[in-house]
Amino acid sequence: MRSDEDLDMVGDPVSAVSERQVAAASLRTFMRLPAAQRSSVILMDVLGYSLDEVGGIIDTSVPAVKAHLHRGRERLRVLAQEPDDLPAPVLAEAERAHLAGYVARFNARDFDAVRDMLGDDVRLELVNKTRMKGKVEVSGYFGNYSKIADWHLVPGLVEGRPAILVFDPSQPGAAPKYFMLLQWSADKVAEIRDFRHAPYVIDGAEYLV
Repeated sequence: MRSDEDLDMVGDPVSAVSERQVAAASLRTFMRLPAAQRSSVILMDVLGYSLDEVGGIIDTSVPAVKAHLHRGRERLRVLAQEPDDLPAPVLAEAERAHLAGYVARFNARDFDAVRDMLGDDVRLELVNKTRMKGKVEVSGYFGNYSKIADWHLVPGLVEGRPAILVFDPSQPGAAPKYFMLLQWSADKVAEIRDFRHAPYVIDGAEYLV
């Protein structure tokens, strides 16, 4: 996943390689892209609209369009090497167990138990907001979640990677608002990337619960 700063480096013009991949992509391949990615790639790389025009058409910001384009182009590169009927990915059992334990404690608001899962050198990136390092510093991050109630965590996949999808309990049936990514060292959390302050990233992501 790319941060806002990374996405600003994504060039507007489609590269020659991307152009060939877009031209070679079948309709079935395009349909495997999430809607926002599919629309952005087709509007810009096939039909030649500008970033501003694409944003107006799909009713989103230019940074979000850049995110959709970057993800869509990368996803097309991957899909070009895969059969169209490739089975959907699933979480490995060990990763599922790790995520399930973290999510269960988080949803129960047992943040002391969550803190016990952190490695001593854990790193946190609250994307577009702040970075923290070390168990003592990162432990304070959970205090902010204890003060709000607009979240419910569910283990899942985001673009084939193990992730935590975050839903708003006041909006049953709605799509996830954002997601978190965790990395593990043995049984301890080594890194947390929380996209709460970059919600547009989930708009263009392919996710599974």
